[in-house]
Amino acid sequence: MSQDEPIFECKCCGHCCHGQATVSVTPEEQMAMAKFLGLSMDELVSRYLNVKKHCTEMRIKDGHCIFYGRDGLCAIHPVKPFHCKRWPLHPSILSDEAAWKAIKADCPGFRKDATYTQVCALVKEKLNGFE
Repeated sequence: MSQDEPIFECKCCGHCCHGQATVSVTPEEQMAMAKFLGLSMDELVSRYLNVKKHCTEMRIKDGHCIFYGRDGLCAIHPVKPFHCKRWPLHPSILSDEAAWKAIKADCPGFRKDATYTQVCALVKEKLNGFE
């Protein structure tokens, strides 16, 4: 591996879209999703979201995000939620090396020789970009 290669580069593999966990979406994200899909808010909620007591989440379908396309790509990529945009560079990495190891084991986007220190620096850099 060349040291010139980025520490992380998304491979669009869809690994992060699979599983039983889901993503919470803000009211602003919901509005952007509805507009992008050409739906009313009521239609968006009834087709794609679960409204819970303290949050609204995207649904899981067949073990993956409901927006995971048959082509392996995100059907709402241009308006995907913040949590999806920042994954797998999640802040939990900063305080838990075990979290980093688990994420790296599942995500082929990390350079094979990436170190924990390098990834922490990248997460901090990305966090600053989101603030």
